Amino acid sequence: MSSSRRTPHRLLSAALLIIGLSLTACGNDDEPTGDSSSADHNAADVTFASEMIQHHAQALVMVDLTVGRELDPEFQRLTEAIRDAQAPEIEVMADWLVGWGEEVPATDRDHVNAEHGDEESHGDLTELESAEGDEFRTLWLEQMIEHHEGAIEMAETEKADGKHQAAVDLAEAIIAAQSAEIDKMEKLLGS
Repeated sequence: MSSSRRTPHRLLSAALLIIGLSLTACGNDDEPTGDSSSADHNAADVTFASEMIQHHAQALVMVDLTVGRELDPEFQRLTEAIRDAQAPEIEVMADWLVGWGEEVPATDRDHVNAEHGDEESHGDLTELESAEGDEFRTLWLEQMIEHHEGAIEMAETEKADGKHQAAVDLAEAIIAAQSAEIDKMEKLLGS
């Protein structure tokens, strides 16, 4: 094939690649955005991101405790939904903090900091980790309900006091998602 015949093919390939990259960059409008380019934030936004990163990390530690255990399918789906929602939200909030020139807090999931967290939460986790079967399931659900209630309270504060629109939007999403998960967990406790 002559080089003049390959040129249109290369141009088409390059154009398709550019279009594909452009579409990928657009992302999913339903997902929280990590855009932190706006200087439009306040202390409430920084507090929300910093504290919610730590709070989500604690929830993920609890989810980690379900790994390797026999779980009923509905409970398994709940734990996976929590992991799938909260891990990406941690990344988004960390990006905000970096963009704002703020420190990203250490969490209980960081191996270095695993021993330095809240003593009450570590006591609860120790009790949860040693529980088996139905006792584990009940304790986990009770503790996660309480944990979600704390997240909702933090998100309500951000909704009222925050300035960074993406953070306020994430707070609203957390309120909706975790309220729905509390309803599911309360039903699972009753079953």
